[in-house]
Amino acid sequence: MDRRRLLSAGGALGLAAAAAPLLGPTAHAAPAGPRTTVTDLGPAIEQFALMSGLLVGDTVYIGSRNQQPTRVIGFHLPTRKVVSRTDLGSGHSVQALAADPTGRYLYAGILTKADEGKPNLFRWDLSTPGRPAAGIGRTGDRDIRELAVAPDGTVYAVGGVPGDAPALWMYDPGTGEVTGLGVPDPKATLARAVAATDTTVYFGAGSVLAGGDGASRACLYAYDRASGAFTDITPKELTRDPSLRELAVHGDRLLASTSGSTEHAKLAVLDLADPSAYTLMPTEGGVVKNLTAAGDRIFFATDAGLYSCTPATRTVTPLAHDGPDLGEIWGLDHAGGTLAVVSGYGFVGEVDIAAGTAVITELGSAGAPVTPQTTMGIAADHRYAYVGGNNVIARHDLRTGEVRNLRAPGEAKDAEVLNGVLYTGQYNSQGIWRYAPGPGGGPRRAAGFPGEQNRPLDICWDDVNRLLLVAVQSDTEGGGALWTYSPGKAEGTAYVNPVDADQTVRAVAARDGVAYLGGDNPSARGPRGTVVAVDPVGGRERWRIDLPLALGVAALAVRGRHLYGLTRRGGFFVIDTRSRRLVHTADHRALCPGFAAMVTSRNVVYGVSDTTLFRFHPETFAVSTVVAAIDGAWYSGPHVNADRDGRLYTMRGHRLVRVDDRPVFGA
Repeated sequence: MDRRRLLSAGGALGLAAAAAPLLGPTAHAAPAGPRTTVTDLGPAIEQFALMSGLLVGDTVYIGSRNQQPTRVIGFHLPTRKVVSRTDLGSGHSVQALAADPTGRYLYAGILTKADEGKPNLFRWDLSTPGRPAAGIGRTGDRDIRELAVAPDGTVYAVGGVPGDAPALWMYDPGTGEVTGLGVPDPKATLARAVAATDTTVYFGAGSVLAGGDGASRACLYAYDRASGAFTDITPKELTRDPSLRELAVHGDRLLASTSGSTEHAKLAVLDLADPSAYTLMPTEGGVVKNLTAAGDRIFFATDAGLYSCTPATRTVTPLAHDGPDLGEIWGLDHAGGTLAVVSGYGFVGEVDIAAGTAVITELGSAGAPVTPQTTMGIAADHRYAYVGGNNVIARHDLRTGEVRNLRAPGEAKDAEVLNGVLYTGQYNSQGIWRYAPGPGGGPRRAAGFPGEQNRPLDICWDDVNRLLLVAVQSDTEGGGALWTYSPGKAEGTAYVNPVDADQTVRAVAARDGVAYLGGDNPSARGPRGTVVAVDPVGGRERWRIDLPLALGVAALAVRGRHLYGLTRRGGFFVIDTRSRRLVHTADHRALCPGFAAMVTSRNVVYGVSDTTLFRFHPETFAVSTVVAAIDGAWYSGPHVNADRDGRLYTMRGHRLVRVDDRPVFGA
C-alpha cells in the first residue's frame, strides 16, 4: 500500500495503527565472542561556551551554553577579569539576561531539553555576588528566550515549548508569582523578543523553528498592561521574514529586528506613541540582533559583523575594527564610545567606535570556567578525530593526544574526513566548511546554499560520483534539501524538497552512485517516513517508498543491497534496494528511546542512540549491544563515525571514545 491507501485503510485508528508493522518483536543476536576495545580519548570539547551577554555598570554578565551546570559569570571591564560567578540548578543554556532599573538584580532565563519541573527563571542579587542566584519561578513555556524588565521592576518573559504557541509571562517581584498573560498568536511557534515600558509590553514571535505548515511569520504585538489586551502592530515589511528577533526601547522609539530567510533581515524603528509610524532601515545578512543605542545612533550585529545606523538619514554603516572576526555575537552594549561585544568564540571584545581598534580578552584566560560541552558531529581519519560544538571544532591528535580548538561559526552538525581534509555541515545557514590541517589556518567556507535551507543534519560520501551529500532541514519554511558538493570541482548544488514540501531530509546514505534520503516532519501534521532514492548528480528521483511511520526516519545506512533505517523512537526497518521491498522490521525502543545515528564499518552496520552503541547482524538483522550505557553528552542527537581502518568514534558521557569492534557472528 502507498501512504494514501494506508491512511484511508487506517480510518479512525490513524497513523499510529498504520505504524504497527514496524513495531514487531525485537530480535537479538546470539553472543559469539566479539572482541571489543574501547579507548578513552579524553573530554571531547572543553571551552567556556556562551549564549548571552549584558553590561550592567562596568561588568558584563555572560550566560553559559550547553554545559553543566548552567552558570552566569561576571567579566569586569576595567580589570578584564572574571570577578563573579553563580551556578544555576537546571537547564543547559542561559539565553536571556535582563537587569532591573536599579542595577541590583540580574534576571536569567534558562533553556532546557525536557520539562525538568525546575525553575527556569532566576534572580541574582549583584550587591552580594558571592551568594548564588535564586530560582524564583517557572513559566509554562519550557524555554525562556528573552527577558525584559519594566521601569517599575516587573519582569516579562517569552520563549516556547515544542507543539504549543508561545505566551507572554510576567513575574511580579512583590508577590513572587509567575503569571501567564495570554497567547497573542496561536500560529506562532517561538517567541524570542520582548520589551517593556510603564504602560506597554511588546511581544515578538514567529516561526524560526517548526516553520511551514501554516505557522505564523514575524509578528509584533503590543500588550496593554492596564487592559490586558494585545494589539497587532507588525510593520508589513517585517512579515516577509519568519520571526521577530529582537526588541528594544530607546527613548520614544521601539527598535524591532527580524531573522531573515529568503530575504535579508529587517530593522524597523517605530514611534512608541504611534507604532504605525515607522522607519525601515536597509540591512544585509540573515539576522539583525543585539540592538543598542547611543544618542541618534543605533548599533547592532548581523551575521556579517557590526553596524551602526542613523534613522533620521536611513544610513547604515559597517563598523570596521583591527581585531579578529567577532563570530556569532551574543551580547552588545554601548558605554562611553566603546562597544562591549560578547562573542560565541569565547571572548569579550572592546571596540573603540571612533578609532576602529579592538581589545580582545579570552574568557578562559580571564578566569571563566573551561569545562566539557555537549557535542554534535564527529569524524576521524588515521591522524585526527574531530568533534563539533558551538562555534568550535575540537581536533584530537590521535598520535600525541593534543586537543586543539578550531574556531568555526555556528555549529558543526555532522562531518566527514576525505583524504585528510575535514568537511562539515554548519548550522545556521553556514553551508559546508572545509579544514585542511597545516599552515593554512582554520576552517573556511567551501560552499553556500539557500539561506532558508539552514540546518544540515547528516553527511555521507558518495564514492562513485565523488560527491559529499548532506541532508538538510528548513527550520523556517518547512521541507528540506539535499546538498551535494564536489571537492574536486569545488562546486555545490542544492536540490530543494526532494522528499516533499512537508518532509525534511533527516538522513542520507549512498551506495553504487545512488543517494537514499530519509524523510521526517517536525510538525504535528503531514506525511513522514518516506524513503526516496535519488540520482545525486542531477537530482532525479528513481523511486520512493512511503513507510507507515508514526515518527519519521532518524538514520540510514547501506550494506550491500540492503538499506537499514531507524525511526525517531527505535523503529527499525530494512529495504531491499533491488526489489524495492520492505524485508524486515523490529522494535528497538529499548536501545533507541529517541534519535539515533548509523554507520557502515567493516561490512557491519552500527547504530548509536543516547544510551547505547549497537550493531546489526549482517544476515539476520538481529541487534546486539556493543557498548551499554554509553550515554553520550549530545546536544542535537547522537553521532557515530568510522575512520579508514573501521574503528568507531562516538561519545561516552562528555568524553570522546574510539571503539575497535571485531565481532564474530554465529549462525
